[in-house]
Amino acid sequence: MSTDRPFVLTIAGLDPSGGAGILADIKTFEQHKVTGFAISTANTIQTEKQFYEIQWTDLSFVIRSIETLFLNYKISAVKIGIVSSLHDLNRIVSTIKLLSPSTKMVWDPVLKSSTKFEFMNIENRSDLTKILSKIDLITPNYLEAEILFPDFISKEKEFSTNILLKGGHNEKALGTDRLFLKNEVLELLPSEKNCFEKHGSGCVLSSAIASNLALNLTIKEACKNAKIYIENYLSSTTTLIGYHYV
Repeated sequence: MSTDRPFVLTIAGLDPSGGAGILADIKTFEQHKVTGFAISTANTIQTEKQFYEIQWTDLSFVIRSIETLFLNYKISAVKIGIVSSLHDLNRIVSTIKLLSPSTKMVWDPVLKSSTKFEFMNIENRSDLTKILSKIDLITPNYLEAEILFPDFISKEKEFSTNILLKGGHNEKALGTDRLFLKNEVLELLPSEKNCFEKHGSGCVLSSAIASNLALNLTIKEACKNAKIYIENYLSSTTTLIGYHYV
């Protein structure tokens, strides 16, 4: 296997339509010229329009898969997608941190599918804070941010991780993302591209960020580059599944 490209891992669900989950992540990794690995947290039955069923992967199998890859490869960045609980997320994040403290982690907190299927409940906010302190960046949309951090929008304050608040659901400034770093807040404005709604766009954005982090960009640079990538994706077709290209 080539050593010229950094290794990036996605730990997420399998969407057979390829619009979201590990298939979309691998497409994104390849376009960024990083070597992509994937571990499936769940098999799903869905199309780009409707979600039918999910079958979660046993956590011990996921953990063994992570251990095997990290013991054989130097993985620069990890994108995490759907997981069934905060407990599972903590086990995944803690295992990665133990095996490779320098690996960057991006969590796309997919709490519900675009067709409103619920994946995860936030049972304990104290546990959530501890988990987030081990993660480099999370990428919620406005609806997810309000679930994760009640009153987040109206009471902006310091959190235990960096947050890219996606602007797709921001009616006041559609498409404007806000990046909350430790000492600054940046607005990432949309371009003039004619973008269309896409199934799995959050997966694509977070895996693009992970790719850029693996290429040694800062979080700020990674998010800026990923915004260009996702806008290309959103503007590539008028349908719910787009084309991947840089």
